[in-house]
Amino acid sequence: MQQPTSVPWEEHRPYLFAIAYRMLGSISDAEDMVQEAFVRTQQSGEELRQPRSYLATAVTRLCMEHLRKAYVRRESYVGPWLPEPLVETVEPLAERRTEQAESLSLAFLRILENLTPAERAVFLLREVFEYSYDEVASIVEKTPASCRQLARRARDHIQENRPRFTASEEKKQHLMSQFFLCCTEGDMEGFLTVLSEDAILYSDGGGKVHAARRPIYGADKIARFFLGIMKKKQIDTMVFPAFVNGEPGLVEYLNGQPQSAFTVTIENDRITELFVINNPDKISRIPPLE
Repeated sequence: MQQPTSVPWEEHRPYLFAIAYRMLGSISDAEDMVQEAFVRTQQSGEELRQPRSYLATAVTRLCMEHLRKAYVRRESYVGPWLPEPLVETVEPLAERRTEQAESLSLAFLRILENLTPAERAVFLLREVFEYSYDEVASIVEKTPASCRQLARRARDHIQENRPRFTASEEKKQHLMSQFFLCCTEGDMEGFLTVLSEDAILYSDGGGKVHAARRPIYGADKIARFFLGIMKKKQIDTMVFPAFVNGEPGLVEYLNGQPQSAFTVTIENDRITELFVINNPDKISRIPPLE
């Protein structure tokens, strides 16, 4: 009987997680898919010439199947569904920021939610991970011509919905600082100077904590929403800057425990989208304050 192939797991795990997280928008689900791909590889007993390619194929197919089921579950999700955030307390390296600014941002992952599992897989494999169409076709089990069509539809949708003007890191940091200052000072006029008139707020509490169950539209309504929240904050609440999916953001703590993660999209030097994630299941991986 052939012995299971020994695969250098630690070497490939970051790459496989990068694929799975972008596919699913969930840290825990991505880790599960990566682990399942590894288990299946071990059980197959095949001699692998290209283990990373084999594992990437397994992860992608598992994620596509998982997405088909997840989309059904999300139809009954309470309030807007947002990805589980990747939170860091230190600024990512420059080369990682370049990558993350697009394919890891919450705004981008939210756009991907409107793609079919096949469109999402083909787009990510082709545009982010730079697979050839022949390689993509083999992974998703479609023809190269079909993959080109899927990629074109995905690109058209993403181009239509992605921010048209990107801000510099310095501008993002500055606007986040201004926004936080407006919150702490209750500055209504200040809010209106940093928020785009047609800004949108998405708040994900998952029905488990208080959150806006529908997107909030317009700078005035968003400002009043945050001012109302600040009036109810407990004295032991603390807010610290952080990097949320590679973008400048904030993390709120109560008694040292994380309560929410927050980041924004910026266009034309104004905040156009705001993402607040306070579903306890999605912020449980944020370390508490020491």
